[in-house]
Amino acid sequence: MSATENAKAVLRRLTAASATERILISFAALVLAVLVGAVIILVSGRITTCQTAATTLFGTGFCYDPVEVYLVLFNGALGEPFLLNDPALFNPGWNPLNFGLALTLKETTLLIFTGLSVAVSFRAGLFNIGTQGQLVLGGLATALFSFFVAPALPSGLVGGLVLIPLAVIVGALVGGLYGAIPGALKAYADANEVITTIMLNFIAAQIAFVLVSEFFSNPDSQVVETTPLPGWATLLPVAFPQGGDFSILALAFGLALVVGVWFLLEQTSFGYDLRTSGEQPEAAEYGGVDAKRTTVTSMFLSGALGGMGGAIWVLMVMGKWQAGVPALGFDGITVSILAGNNPFGVVPAALLFGTLKSGSLAVQFGTGVPKQLVGVLRGLIILFVAMPEFFRMLGSAIDLEPDRETVATDGGALGGDDE
Repeated sequence: MSATENAKAVLRRLTAASATERILISFAALVLAVLVGAVIILVSGRITTCQTAATTLFGTGFCYDPVEVYLVLFNGALGEPFLLNDPALFNPGWNPLNFGLALTLKETTLLIFTGLSVAVSFRAGLFNIGTQGQLVLGGLATALFSFFVAPALPSGLVGGLVLIPLAVIVGALVGGLYGAIPGALKAYADANEVITTIMLNFIAAQIAFVLVSEFFSNPDSQVVETTPLPGWATLLPVAFPQGGDFSILALAFGLALVVGVWFLLEQTSFGYDLRTSGEQPEAAEYGGVDAKRTTVTSMFLSGALGGMGGAIWVLMVMGKWQAGVPALGFDGITVSILAGNNPFGVVPAALLFGTLKSGSLAVQFGTGVPKQLVGVLRGLIILFVAMPEFFRMLGSAIDLEPDRETVATDGGALGGDDE
């Protein structure tokens, strides 16, 4: 069997894997990533100079202990519920409403929105690489709308109940309209959506930068940012520490959106048209689906979800729009791939990302491991866990039928020269 056939056989097996098998594959990939990361930690610890070795293997000292690094990583992401150097193990003073867990849930919440954004487009057979740009403009629209409308509303709880939902809707509309642009280019000009969405990311970033720096800048700051919103116009933490920048209301909204997107995709005629257009476009058109309209609508919905992510970033984390928006849209691509483009799968995938991001800070401060090495460990885990699902998606998109020579009914090969 040729190498090509071997590769196709592996892809066929991944494509046909059941949900249980895919979970087991992801778990095995996670274990492998941890083992590879442990080797990298040991090698890095060997070439690093230190006064006291953190661990010793086979009579050789290493400056970094991989077991300690991973324990601190996951323990720190939860706010240190375990005492790693104490036989009692559990921390009696641990409070689940802590700063570390707030950081984890903050990242998780933001990635739920961007993961859903990418998942919707992927289910429609479209590669929306522009969630970052849609998030940037959606967030800016939310900040400007809130700033100009807030003075007309009563301050306090009543004003917040009116302003915050409207601000999120504005962010969704702007993100959706920006997402519809590459959708229309794809539908009516056959422009490749990967290229157009990537380029629109840069355009969005520059538009936002110019608008804020030239017209809507904060006069009291040297940073390119809008004027901060009043506290009542933002999503304040209900129970978690203020510095964690996390609101449980935003997470609840994100989870409700997960259910809503799943229902839309799986239980409605629009969702059926969207999924059919992505999986079998020829059959969809034969069945009467308006492929062009579905393309534009799908990208609008995807962009709206990205715009909501920008709105939540402004209202929950920053309280304003500021240049240097984190790459949440690009992280959403990996979240969606890891989730298999399933809305419910986005939640655990986003939680894994949130854990790795917030736990990395604990590793950096608690073990002395440089942040560059922590970034490598995080990237390894993401890469190893996401790649099986990526190859499964690849296998679903290409022809995996084994190559067979066409045989005539008399046993001879068709297509040869007549004797």
